[in-house]
Amino acid sequence: MSTKKFRTHVMVCAGTGCVSNTALDVKEAFENEVKKCNLEDEVQVVVTGCQGFCERGPIAIVQPDDIFYQQLTVDDIPKLVEEHFLKGRPYEKCMYVPKEEKVPIPKLMDIDFFRHQMLVVLRNRGRMDPENIDEYIAFDGYLGLAKALNEMTPDSIIAEMEHSGLRGRGGGGFPTGLKWKFAKNVDSDIKYLICNADEGDPGAYMDRSILESDPHAVLEGMAIGAYAIGAQIAYIYVRDEYPLAVERIKCAIEQAKEYGLLGDDILGTGFNFDVHVIRGGGAFVCGEETALIASIEGSVGRPRVRPPYPAVKGLWGKPTNNNNVETWANVPIIIHKGADWFTQLGTEKSKGTKVFSLVGKINNSGLVEVPMGIPLREIIYGIGGGIPGGKKFKAVQSGGPSGGCIPESLLDLPVDYEKLLEAGAIMGSGGLIVMDEETCMVDVALYFITFLVDESCGKCVPCRVGLIRMKELLEKITSGNGEECDIVALEALSDTIKKTALCGLGNTAPNPVLTTLRYFRDEYEAHIKEKRCPAGVCKPLITFSISDTKCIGCTLCARACPVNCISGERKSVHIIDQDACTKCGACKEACRFDAVSIA
Repeated sequence: MSTKKFRTHVMVCAGTGCVSNTALDVKEAFENEVKKCNLEDEVQVVVTGCQGFCERGPIAIVQPDDIFYQQLTVDDIPKLVEEHFLKGRPYEKCMYVPKEEKVPIPKLMDIDFFRHQMLVVLRNRGRMDPENIDEYIAFDGYLGLAKALNEMTPDSIIAEMEHSGLRGRGGGGFPTGLKWKFAKNVDSDIKYLICNADEGDPGAYMDRSILESDPHAVLEGMAIGAYAIGAQIAYIYVRDEYPLAVERIKCAIEQAKEYGLLGDDILGTGFNFDVHVIRGGGAFVCGEETALIASIEGSVGRPRVRPPYPAVKGLWGKPTNNNNVETWANVPIIIHKGADWFTQLGTEKSKGTKVFSLVGKINNSGLVEVPMGIPLREIIYGIGGGIPGGKKFKAVQSGGPSGGCIPESLLDLPVDYEKLLEAGAIMGSGGLIVMDEETCMVDVALYFITFLVDESCGKCVPCRVGLIRMKELLEKITSGNGEECDIVALEALSDTIKKTALCGLGNTAPNPVLTTLRYFRDEYEAHIKEKRCPAGVCKPLITFSISDTKCIGCTLCARACPVNCISGERKSVHIIDQDACTKCGACKEACRFDAVSIA
């Protein structure tokens, strides 16, 4: 480990989002410019994991100045280096300036996106190189493992986890310590540990980001869990679509082995523990633990009936403990700082923090971590900055495709397991998809049910047949052929599927339909009774027209139309041929005078 000291560190985000947007080119440009200006002994360029504010990438934070640079390009770097590192003044062109509070030189915590967060799982976000174990150790890394192996017994570790109140962050919210106790109490010569990183929810990337940004936290948590339950072998099941996460976790495993923190006789205690990485094939149903176990064993990823539960009979018939990435990343800091510290965070029944991917119709999209119990309003408007274009908030989908849509009337709802469940949604793994006034909630329900139809394993009748029937009814309604009895049929199907489906995917699959019916029933009725889509989304139920009072004959709409169905002379009102119109919306997007309307 180098002991060389630098006066300045440039922390360049190299999570998947920024890497896909030329971040590595920006990093190279920084290094070249630092060298060109003879600043190599003063300025160090460091690659970090995801820094959270994904939509502003490529991102760099200059420390110790605490200056946040955003939307960087290679061409920006020479001037930035000259201004900030040579002349000692931040380069304003690339700085993020908060909209509400005008501060002379905004620091990181002057930005609402960062200011309202509380970092536990993401505690090392943006401050270290995820491929350098020494940097993880410098931030108290592996102290939790050392404490567990040298100062605690398996029983006392489990008792500490139970006292912490940590619940599984993969969606179910089952108490982590209790889950570990079940596996420990089963007598077996072999036990297994699994890290579920098969993150399949649309718009979700929490687990991917944690693996990319802080892989050693996950490994340390798994090693503590393995010691507690008596396991010696573990598998990290990662989506094949996450190549950078796979690369970094494999790098972390090799480094941990080299340092004696994985493998045989860890820290000289006689404890042996090995971790293997398995790449999943992208099946959403493999997020369910018994389907995931089947996939690791080489079989088709299909759930099985429980009991027996995996804690008793799991991988290859042996006791198996399965937690997701975020759950494992919580473990080291709980053991290191103590359960009493952790119980001060969150609510009475939902302790700690939760990581969310905040996406959709939101000004500030990205990865956020907040204390359990925080109101939705603070996430949407405090961290997320509200809805783009001054449009009205309509709903937020919580819990992925099996979650529910929460309306504006519940914006002050505390975000915890119980309150979300009462609202008809679930915590899920942590996806939050924000929707504005131009979102059709019937179409949203159709989207998620279609996704679940495609991802269902088809093993049980409720999913295989019931979800397809729900999709057909929703298609019927959005096409303008819906009948009032269709709503009754949707509710009846939802009730049956929730009660009889084999696994959690099926049990929660009707949630998007049930919550949109619960909070947006008027939209279903408008589609059925009035043959109208209030949001102007469902093509069979909308008509584009041009206002004769607003149209100035600029011809932009006609030029944008892909099927040439708009006619009219220059400087005269234009007309849409309704028979030829494909309702693509290109004319409305092109019009600068709000002359194109949807009815």
